[in-house]
Amino acid sequence: MRYEIRVDGQMTETLAKAFPELDHVVMSGQTVLFGPVVDEAQLFGLLARCQSLGLHVLEMRQMPE
Repeated sequence: MRYEIRVDGQMTETLAKAFPELDHVVMSGQTVLFGPVVDEAQLFGLLARCQSLGLHVLEMRQMPE
């Protein structure tokens, strides 16, 4: 499965390194994290990491393969 997680604001490169398993792109005042997610546990772990870093998740969605 591939997922896309949109967070509010422009993440710094240092902050983006907290998500080494995902690629990222900054656009229109948002940062989009995207990449493969192997299971639900990993997905919840990514969301927990966003929360612990104080990131405001705007949207999360599964992408077509």
